[in-house]
Amino acid sequence: MFNTIALRISKEDSRAMSKAIGPADVPSGPDPRLFIQAVDKAFRVLEAFARHPQPLSLAEIAAATGMDRSGAQRLCYTLRHLGYLEFDELGRGHVPGLRLLDRSFDFLRMHPLVQRATTPLMELRRATQERVDLSLPDDLTIIYAVRLQSKRENFIATLVGRRLPTFCSSGGRAMLAQMDDASVEDVLARSDRQPLTPKSITDLPGLRRKIAEARSIGYALALEERLLGEIVLAAAITNRSGQPVGAIHIAGSLSEWEPEAFQKRMAPLAIETAKALSG
Repeated sequence: MFNTIALRISKEDSRAMSKAIGPADVPSGPDPRLFIQAVDKAFRVLEAFARHPQPLSLAEIAAATGMDRSGAQRLCYTLRHLGYLEFDELGRGHVPGLRLLDRSFDFLRMHPLVQRATTPLMELRRATQERVDLSLPDDLTIIYAVRLQSKRENFIATLVGRRLPTFCSSGGRAMLAQMDDASVEDVLARSDRQPLTPKSITDLPGLRRKIAEARSIGYALALEERLLGEIVLAAAITNRSGQPVGAIHIAGSLSEWEPEAFQKRMAPLAIETAKALSG
């Protein structure tokens, strides 16, 4: 399932275990006896750059995080000392520090699906000569964990860590197709269904049709819903319980492919790779 919470277990075990639950079981907020607000504030500083992707001054960080200037100053000083923030080389403000890449590296090298998927993805990239991605589910979004490029790309499409709305991505819909109807409706109801392009499908009947289609044919298709001129199809990777844990994406250009020809060529390869990684 997309929604997870930590089990109430011993301090020693709580770092290593989590439990998938239904939407109705999600608590309204963290347990104040265990929740460390100073850590929350530090991460709010780092997460400010997701909403404001440019160097931020101390005043801008304080405004973005809802902190006073003094608190923001202390947190920024601490994060700079630890290497998780740096000053922009042109003196325009703070930017994320190199140490953040260390933590991304730790996540990727320790994630079992990323480990297993890397070689099959490279083989898929050679077979298709198109961009191949692995995405992971995170409730209302998917996040790209592996991206193997084709002959034409823009800068953002080369980066791991990119998030897309679950409802509006081929990988997200492929994973939704593996979920029960109640869970699908919960995700759709909580999603901010704003279009990414004029061709993004955002209405509930249309999204339900696309998810039903993915259940029927074994993959999800998105035509120009994230980027005009782009066609992407995706097949879900499932665990032993049949729950979605990731998706294989293949992306091409409509200047080179007719949609029918792209699906005929790429869908069997995406499905085969996803099945090989499932279970």
